[in-house]
Amino acid sequence: MADPSLLRSFRFRVQLRQAPQAAAGSPPPAGAPAGERLGDGGFQECSGLEVEMDVQEYLEGGRNDGVIRRVGRGKYSNIVLKRGMFYADGRVNGDLWTWLQSVISGERPVRRYNGTIEVMSVADEVVAVWTFDRGLPAKVKGPELNAKTGEIAIEELTIAHEGLRLGTP
Repeated sequence: MADPSLLRSFRFRVQLRQAPQAAAGSPPPAGAPAGERLGDGGFQECSGLEVEMDVQEYLEGGRNDGVIRRVGRGKYSNIVLKRGMFYADGRVNGDLWTWLQSVISGERPVRRYNGTIEVMSVADEVVAVWTFDRGLPAKVKGPELNAKTGEIAIEELTIAHEGLRLGTP
């Protein structure tokens, strides 16, 4: 049995790579290479790693003791990363803001990014990998600028996406 102290959910890193162009809702082309990297990120908090099934109820005539339940659509929650930043070459990477501004200004086609969230052990080994597909920046919130606090460059990043998987390294 694995030592539970080796798995700490608060130690993780985030990476974003440009997704291959594909029609919305369709999977990326098979064997498509990983695209340009937006950056690597370090964040203190991550939420939204969840999938919810929309279970459909079917009322069968003559069956009064219950309903038949059938599989419906899967719904993915937005991923929310808090208190962190993306960095490259030891400096804060402003490409995230550029990406958001390009989407807002109407640049088409919209660049989408696939992402990985790697959960790290105490020994800095990757023990689990969450992967999401075709992410869009839904919200970026900067910190409250106050010289008395040592807050970091991005307070909150919300990413809407089209798929989520849990894997092992």
